[in-house]
Amino acid sequence: MAHSFDTETEAQGLIDYVDASPTPFHACEQAAARLAAEGFTEVVEAQAWPTEPGRHYLVRGGSLIAWDTTGAHGAGSGPAAGFRVVGAHTDSPNLRIKPNPDHSRVGWQLLGVESYGGLILSSWLDRDLGLAGRVAVRGAGGVESRTFHGREALLRVAQLAIHLDRSQNDGLTLNKQAHMEPLWGLGDEPGDFVGYLAEQVGVDHEDVLSWDVMTHPVQPSARLGRSRELIAAPRLDNLATSYAGVRALLDAVATEPSHVPVLVLFDHEEIGSTSERGATSTLLPSVLERIVAAGGGTRDDYWRALAATVIASGDMGHATHPNYAERHEPMHQISVNGGPVLKVNTNLRYATDSVGAAAFRLACEQAGVPMQTFVTRSDLPCGSTVGPVTSSLTGATTVDFGAALLSMHSTRELMGAEDPAMYAAALSAFLAPA
Repeated sequence: MAHSFDTETEAQGLIDYVDASPTPFHACEQAAARLAAEGFTEVVEAQAWPTEPGRHYLVRGGSLIAWDTTGAHGAGSGPAAGFRVVGAHTDSPNLRIKPNPDHSRVGWQLLGVESYGGLILSSWLDRDLGLAGRVAVRGAGGVESRTFHGREALLRVAQLAIHLDRSQNDGLTLNKQAHMEPLWGLGDEPGDFVGYLAEQVGVDHEDVLSWDVMTHPVQPSARLGRSRELIAAPRLDNLATSYAGVRALLDAVATEPSHVPVLVLFDHEEIGSTSERGATSTLLPSVLERIVAAGGGTRDDYWRALAATVIASGDMGHATHPNYAERHEPMHQISVNGGPVLKVNTNLRYATDSVGAAAFRLACEQAGVPMQTFVTRSDLPCGSTVGPVTSSLTGATTVDFGAALLSMHSTRELMGAEDPAMYAAALSAFLAPA
């Protein structure tokens, strides 16, 4: 059967989501707004949770979890009902502002930055960059957090002219400390970064206490290609999965499945997931246990629910590059607009085993979309995802999957415009299997 997700609607929906989400904090705000508009209510971790079946979400910084118990608990499946979990991450490689960033050199005002994740340094050169993030400020009751999204072109990491280094085209070498500092003004005196933040979040200079601020390219996402069959955008890894996960959850809950559908969007995947809100934290297990407890379940019910759980870990996959086809496994060619990608690694850098793979294949069949299978060349290292982490923390069957793209970890990545709809359809079918 054919899925019901419209290709053009989902392509534009992804573009809108990406452009509104320059940071993990904004990605969660956008996801939460979409969930709330469809009847999900927010719960607070430090408060008691509702005991009646319902649709809820919580946000912890740049991470979000949403779930629906109206089908499973409301239909009498009981608190030991298994979970169907779709996982993704909200962070992407970028340049983040240091605690003491302001300085000047030879008449230029610069900002000190630190590289976050495995970014392609050269892709940040000569881009118009903005600033966005979270600012901790002094409030009446203590510390308050405020987000801001600077949409104007403010910064630039300027490339060295070819006349001053004729060897650049033979092999560009960039030093993260010396060569990646963005300029943002002229003057022999340092700029006032704290003053800029104070203006952005509407507080006095002295009330800015700390920040999680990062750069982002301000060029909007766009359709391209002769038939507009492609999407060029920043942060597709992994906001494309985050967006598809939200759309899939909203579609799946309409069927009121007999298990509990869950969406979890983690922060900090690009740097190893080790944080209070990353995949290695207690965030997912604790929320799953509290869902069981809120439904009247015991600790034994929680472990029974985990035994009946299947997790799908979503992260973008490498399409076969036409200019570097030799870098790909020859028997596992991957195409954009070719459907979701099952990711397999025998050394478990991806968590997929045969049982998880079968569950995902059945979801694609149910959605009426094609499925591809990715394997890294045997002589190249393999990346990883939140899949192995969530699998080890929960003991649940886990499968890794993605959607195909080029230029992963560049400031501007490229994917197929047909894939967002197929991606969401497959994930909806996974969350609500027939």
